[in-house]
Amino acid sequence: MLYLLLFPLHATFPVFNVFRYITFRAALAALVTLVLSFIIGPYLIRSFRESQIGQFIRDDGPDRHAAKAGTPTMGGTLIVLSLVLSTVLVGDITNVYVLVALAVTVAFAAIGFTDDCLKVRRKSSHGLNMWSKLVPQAAVAAVAASVLVMQPDFSSTVAIPFLKNVRPDFGLWYVPFAVLVVVGASNAVNLTDGLDGLAIGPVMTAAATYALIVYLAGHVKFAEYLQIPYVSRVGELSVFCAAVVAAGLGFLWFNTYPAQIFMGDVGSLGLGAALGIVAVISKNEILLLVVGGIFVVEAVSVIVQVVSFKLRGKRVFRMAPIHHHYELKGWPEPQIIVRFWIVSIICALVALSTLKLR
Repeated sequence: MLYLLLFPLHATFPVFNVFRYITFRAALAALVTLVLSFIIGPYLIRSFRESQIGQFIRDDGPDRHAAKAGTPTMGGTLIVLSLVLSTVLVGDITNVYVLVALAVTVAFAAIGFTDDCLKVRRKSSHGLNMWSKLVPQAAVAAVAASVLVMQPDFSSTVAIPFLKNVRPDFGLWYVPFAVLVVVGASNAVNLTDGLDGLAIGPVMTAAATYALIVYLAGHVKFAEYLQIPYVSRVGELSVFCAAVVAAGLGFLWFNTYPAQIFMGDVGSLGLGAALGIVAVISKNEILLLVVGGIFVVEAVSVIVQVVSFKLRGKRVFRMAPIHHHYELKGWPEPQIIVRFWIVSIICALVALSTLKLR
């Protein structure tokens, strides 16, 4: 909004010419997001406490989590509000890719919000059932993917990390593939959100990584030099990604151990979908497996645990997702969180190396 209002004035007031630069607006979006987070955060925490919107702990969880019962939840509302407002204020809202990213993030956050509300109403850790989550998620992702493939400069090919000349064209299968990426990313982040600050750290790392990737993919010379897919106008998503990073920082201020507020499904589902749709739009879908390596491990640990128990009657891990396994092994919660953050940074560095190693 500010971009559309102020940039046209640059002919009269040269100072407004800075709004033409994506890097400037990305930094501005991050600052605006942080300010909004620090303003809105205390109000939300106080409101949730007064309304008794507290966390309910799963019965089979680690014993140490019992002390967290009643901590305000649905803190993802703060994340989504701040990043959406700042993106609308600073970004180019006429850009279809920005609109799609915002719409998907808000829609998945709304699904998570519904889930959180049911948990609060039922005074239980059980909200929406699996299909009540997956069906609307798949529908939203399918609509978004369909909008993307209708864009004249959007391709249904998929880039493979480390391989410069291997870009299979999925054709009609691209929409289901994109749905899998977005829904998978959303639920993987949701599974990771189990300790204070555990999920938000890797989310920020992944968002920062994709902020650079979309900037490069939207610059024809950089994309050609690095031999990555060029997507016209996708660089504007750097503003959105910067807002995601800053929204995570703002939330972490209140969520760091011991947490004053929990993210809830409204945050984890929304942020996971944001990462997924950015990966799809930037044509670096497969790379998300590397960038979000922590989320992949968390999701796979749950799958392995369920399959093993059903087939063998035995558990591979003491508890899934895997961060609970390390809790039950005696690792202190801050130690698990920081180590997972370190691994997420390593994953991001490996992912960035693929841009040149082809």
